[in-house]
Amino acid sequence: MDLIDLHLQGKQAHWNILGHNFRDLHLQLDEIVDAAREFADDMAERMRALYAIPDGRSATVSAGTHLDAFPDGEIDTHDAIDLITLRLYQTTGTMRDVHDEVDDEDPTTADLLHGFIERLEQLAWMVSAENREPRTPLAAATTPAVAEASEHE
Repeated sequence: MDLIDLHLQGKQAHWNILGHNFRDLHLQLDEIVDAAREFADDMAERMRALYAIPDGRSATVSAGTHLDAFPDGEIDTHDAIDLITLRLYQTTGTMRDVHDEVDDEDPTTADLLHGFIERLEQLAWMVSAENREPRTPLAAATTPAVAEASEHE
């Protein structure tokens, strides 16, 4: 459910963002949407291989998602970055929550989850970097060598 909702929320953001770095985020959101759609399809096909019946109907997704609702209307790129990053981590959080139980029942499906988590966390890192500041900027370095070098400038 979360992957389908992530796809839909990613598109909602994609269509309605505006502001600084619009184009970069617009393209990044397409990457997230593509990954979510691909992973949802992979999981549904895995379910069918195990003779389970996936249910991707809108009412089922709406009732079963673990993601917070995405706001309507236009949204600033800065806010959209934080909102999408949160939803990426909510999605991987759900996967981590079910992983051990899935691994006990079907290690092959757990392997799929590993790949999904790896890629979604990579996308979360990449998109969130737009809003982050360095933890230890060079200008604030306090090592003796840096302090001494700056005194001689």
